Amino acid sequence: MLRHDGPVSEAIDVEISDEVIRLGQFLKLAGLIDSGAEAKGVIADGEVSVNGEVDTRRGRQLAVGDVVEVFGRSARVARG
Repeated sequence: MLRHDGPVSEAIDVEISDEVIRLGQFLKLAGLIDSGAEAKGVIADGEVSVNGEVDTRRGRQLAVGDVVEVFGRSARVARG
C-alpha cells in the first residue's frame, strides 16, 4: 500500500461513462489504488477524502466534479 505525507497533487480528470460511480470503483479506475480489497481497506481506515472530507463509505456515489484524494494523490470525476 502506498503512503504519501507530502502535499496533495493537482487533481487529474478521470472520465466516467455513467452519471455516477461508486467510490471504490472510482479509486481503481483512477489508478489511485490497485485492487478492490485495497480500496475497501483504505476507505475503512479513513484514508480517503471526497471534496475535502473523509468518507468511509465504499459505496458512496460520486458525481461529475467530485474530487477524491488518497495518499497525496487526487482525481476529479469527469464526464466521458
